[in-house]
Amino acid sequence: MKRKGELPSNGDSTKESRVSSSSRQLEIQERENLVIWRKPIKTVDFFIRESFIKIVSVTKQLSQYRRLLFTVFVIVICLLVSLNVDGPHVPFLELVRKKAIWSAYWIGLGVLSSIGLGTGLHTFLLYLGPHIAAVTLAAYECGSLNFPEPPYPDDIICPDKIDISWTASIWNIMRKIHLEAIMWGAGTALGELPPYFMAKASRLSGHDPDVDDLKEFEELQKKKENPENMNMLDKAKLMVEELVNKVGFFGILVCASIPNPLFDLAGITCGHFLVPFWTFFGATLIGKAVIKMTLQTMFVILAFSDVLIKNIMEILGIIPVFGSTLQDFLQRMLQMQRARLHRGYQSNVEVSSSPIAAAFEVFVVAMVGYFIVSIINSLAQSYHKRINKKKEGGKRSKEE
Repeated sequence: MKRKGELPSNGDSTKESRVSSSSRQLEIQERENLVIWRKPIKTVDFFIRESFIKIVSVTKQLSQYRRLLFTVFVIVICLLVSLNVDGPHVPFLELVRKKAIWSAYWIGLGVLSSIGLGTGLHTFLLYLGPHIAAVTLAAYECGSLNFPEPPYPDDIICPDKIDISWTASIWNIMRKIHLEAIMWGAGTALGELPPYFMAKASRLSGHDPDVDDLKEFEELQKKKENPENMNMLDKAKLMVEELVNKVGFFGILVCASIPNPLFDLAGITCGHFLVPFWTFFGATLIGKAVIKMTLQTMFVILAFSDVLIKNIMEILGIIPVFGSTLQDFLQRMLQMQRARLHRGYQSNVEVSSSPIAAAFEVFVVAMVGYFIVSIINSLAQSYHKRINKKKEGGKRSKEE
């Protein structure tokens, strides 16, 4: 029988470590099984509890900035009152209100695309890409870009008079959609902040290698000891880490400026090595909102330009058996899309919904649904981790 304060023997410590490791594996397995399609009632219950805790936590944090919140509240009230009072200021304030709402919409989509809540909603493919493509097709069909301001993707109508300063060109198309592209890119930069703050908080408070969110980072650090056992993906992750850690601002800028699925690791690396916030966020914002978005926007514009579409049609015609069918189908799709841009020509061309449009809508709904389910699963698992930490803390206090 051991006395209080007596150190455990080697056999006891080995046995305790095995029991601890076994219980840890069972806990992780139980947490991974806590998904809505396996344990719907328990998952939803834990999701609601964790959501309530998160709301209370955010409310407490916001209460520390009462003066700022009060100032924002007063400004919003003054703007609402000013909008309802007649005067020369009303058109300007109305324009500011529309731009602010439109910008917030695209920032929100950008955040959803990169935020680490189980999965990202690929809003570039679902929203921004089709938006740029629609504007590009309209520009070449109408010969001008002086059609109405946002939200014009739902109702693009060719203007009656062509403005010489808005003729169809790559530069003018980029001017037309620059606000949406920059705001979406800024949203993706904001979505990269949670991994950074998580890793930074863990480092400052005493790094815990058992934290699930940092598991990938911890495993990579262990693999550094045996580089010969690393696969290509691990080497790519290590290259990103070394680039960010050694080069600093410009390393982060390079990683953020190209399509990089490993950028979450860059955020964790910056947080772990205590890279200053503005160094990380400034480089990420410039890389994603300016450089990367310019490249992606240019690619979509070129892909839907008249010249490239004609080349694609010619290539489809060369393909045996199915080539002519695909060519006719694409031609009909383009005719329907172009018909929607003219008020007087809609009756001449059938503009009913196509199978591709219906399939795309189903795909969008499925992606949004999967994203919502992933958030529910993630928050439920977060609550499961929270209650297990409390149990472990209670056991340790009793043992002491």
